[in-house]
Amino acid sequence: MRTKFIVSSAFITTLLIPSLAFAHTGVGDTTGFFHGFEHPVSGLDHVLAMVLVGVFAWQLGGRALWLVPATFVAIMAGGGALGLAGIDVPFVETGIALSVIILGAAVALNVRAPVAIAMGLVGLFAIFHGHAHGSEMPEDAGGFAYGGGFMLATALLHVLGIAIGFSIVKAEERHGLIAVRSAGGLAAVAGIGLLTGLL
Repeated sequence: MRTKFIVSSAFITTLLIPSLAFAHTGVGDTTGFFHGFEHPVSGLDHVLAMVLVGVFAWQLGGRALWLVPATFVAIMAGGGALGLAGIDVPFVETGIALSVIILGAAVALNVRAPVAIAMGLVGLFAIFHGHAHGSEMPEDAGGFAYGGGFMLATALLHVLGIAIGFSIVKAEERHGLIAVRSAGGLAAVAGIGLLTGLL
């Protein structure tokens, strides 16, 4: 019961923060922050990838628990800057779909990658996600506020992934690990659907 409450609370918090930000005055910055926050949580591809980064970091444990998500957020900011500047990055949509497939497979197979390799992998995918966020910034949104919004939303989705890993396994250790790995496999299948245009 407590596990369900923790997961539900994290999910509800993620959904409510955009409306809280939008309630403040100062339309330009607020709108920029709102649109930035909304972008990662409005697409299945982004949500799956961000949550999978968190689950992957949880599976690796130790320093990876914070280094892997922090790497994603930091490099995503650089990718966002490229998108804002109008600098082209090839195969963005393909890279995003591949991030879901590969991260889902890594979770499903419980890949025990060295921390540096895990950071490099998520960093590569972060460029594509960041570029997509940056290049789709609305004209009336402030760049810094927009960037802050999508970075915060991304970090919260990572935290949600970590919380899911901890909560499911704490509730039922043996079956919980199977559930987490099965969810990774389903996410990888969804990524194939995204890559082929079926989703």
